[in-house]
Amino acid sequence: MILSDGEEHTTIETNEKIAIHFGLTDEELNEFLPSGAAKTFPNRVAWAKSHLKMAGLLENVKRSSFRLTDAGKRLLDSNPTEINLKVLRTIPSYIEKTGRSKEEDTSLEVDNSQYSATPEEILENSYLKIRKNLVQELLFKIKSSSPSFFESLVIELLVKMGYGGSIKDAGRSIGRSGDEGIDGIIKEDKLGLDVIYVQAKRWENVVGRPEIQKFVGALAGQGAKKGVFITTSRYTNDARDYQPRNETKIVLIDGEQLAELMFDHNLAVSTVNTFEIKRIDNDYFGEE
Repeated sequence: MILSDGEEHTTIETNEKIAIHFGLTDEELNEFLPSGAAKTFPNRVAWAKSHLKMAGLLENVKRSSFRLTDAGKRLLDSNPTEINLKVLRTIPSYIEKTGRSKEEDTSLEVDNSQYSATPEEILENSYLKIRKNLVQELLFKIKSSSPSFFESLVIELLVKMGYGGSIKDAGRSIGRSGDEGIDGIIKEDKLGLDVIYVQAKRWENVVGRPEIQKFVGALAGQGAKKGVFITTSRYTNDARDYQPRNETKIVLIDGEQLAELMFDHNLAVSTVNTFEIKRIDNDYFGEE
């Protein structure tokens, strides 16, 4: 036990020793939470310390520095096989600070697989499940729409992403379809310093390499170097691996990516609830 000596330890020192003890790799140490807002390892250690403090087993000495309490030493002296939430829920001070009775803990018991997940991880993973379900529902509705509606949807999404300048400008450009396989032209920026050629296909069939090669050929015929191919289906590996030999840059967006972009740019979706995750502002407590 890293803290069993009863001496003062810092957060950085403790995290390093824990990482060494469990033999964590660089990849594991640099893994991020689903949101990408923080790294998983220090987040889990921080939550573990928080629970131990609520149970009276750890105490702060100063900012980012703590030590084992007498109660913590007594618990270690009892040689527990592990210290988890079940153990902490037997400690009166923990029950008092978390505001739960033993009866409530029994009724709210979770399976053992969840003990390794912090509240932030559980919340973020739940968010990802909701997002994935909504993306699939969006994709189903896109595939069920008419070709003209799909064209309008692509226009609006590209404008929301910062391309095209305005719906009016983008609509005039992308509406001119059928030019050697090019469905439209849209400004790369609001000033129109460069343009991007677009092909948008509401397909069920998988898009293969030949279709991408035709699109690249169409771009060459227009003297263009940038293109976006959007489909409601997906691409073969050959299509994704294809790289034009000239300077042409092609971006492929499949159906799932299209729905995710709609989600990220608030197109055809609305916010139902907003949750804020807050943490202690240690600068406020200047004496710590």
